[in-house]
Amino acid sequence: MKENKKNKGHGKVILFPGMTDRLFNEAKYLAENNQYKEANELFEQALLLGEGDEMSLSIFAYSLYEEKNFERAKQVCEELLAIGPNMYFEVMELYLTICMQLRQFKQVEKIIESLFDEQLIPEHEVEKFERLKNLNAHIAENQESHFQAPIIEDDELEEFTATEFLNMSAQQQMMLIHELTEKNIRPYSTELKAIIENDAIQPFIKSLLLILLVEQEINMTVTVTKFDQSIELNPVNFPLPTKLPQYKEITEIIAEQLAQEPSTLEFAMHLIDKHAIVLYPYEWSGYSSEEVAAGYIEYVKTMFGEDGEKNGEIVTFLQNIEKMSDLQE
Repeated sequence: MKENKKNKGHGKVILFPGMTDRLFNEAKYLAENNQYKEANELFEQALLLGEGDEMSLSIFAYSLYEEKNFERAKQVCEELLAIGPNMYFEVMELYLTICMQLRQFKQVEKIIESLFDEQLIPEHEVEKFERLKNLNAHIAENQESHFQAPIIEDDELEEFTATEFLNMSAQQQMMLIHELTEKNIRPYSTELKAIIENDAIQPFIKSLLLILLVEQEINMTVTVTKFDQSIELNPVNFPLPTKLPQYKEITEIIAEQLAQEPSTLEFAMHLIDKHAIVLYPYEWSGYSSEEVAAGYIEYVKTMFGEDGEKNGEIVTFLQNIEKMSDLQE
């Protein structure tokens, strides 16, 4: 009998009639009954023995996504898209969602641009995908500006003063902060304290500098004033933004409510993480976690073209925080 190429390197496998089909069918049954781990194992076995059809690969991709195996789910989607599935747009939506989970925002932006160029987006989805493209472009731009900071030599940092920092542009300040994350900041702690306590510094910049002190457990008293509030704290025993109680409550509520809307969930979480930094060391003061969660869900959905006026006050509050995180000159 001829050796089956699919089995090469996996030892001798005796193929009984219908064995591959039975594996695919069982895997699909398990996936449809939310037994994703077991389903994925059977899908992998079946693919060693034969080619998967469009339906099998589609279910496999969704099952991998549910198990948060995003890298493998992306591979399966790429195989599906290569064969030109009948449900092309549905597979493409899943593929884009997976790319967002992998934080490949630039890739998502480029793919959506090509979908527009090829006129593959249904008319009723155009506005949604235009917003999706713009949001991914915005996040990708923020990522690039973060990672393209120029290298600052240690001897330059030795001369670093609060006065010099105040004279920098917001983008220059961000680049310097990026460099400081890789260094021992204790020699500069007095200057950093002076910057944080200066009223002229933007709230987002203050927060980033405070996070530096907290991460390196600098033992000093710092007074942080923003949003008409003032607090005196010691970075040694102060929690990071994602460890504060309201952040945990809000993200848990949103994760539960948007479990079936991965794109909305991804952007809501992105905004929450960014806004938690702007507000730090405070949280969403004056609002309950339930109100804030509802506000974020509405805010993000309006970005996707949906109407929403139920939480006008909190949405306006969130929009103002978003403006503070945009460090344009």
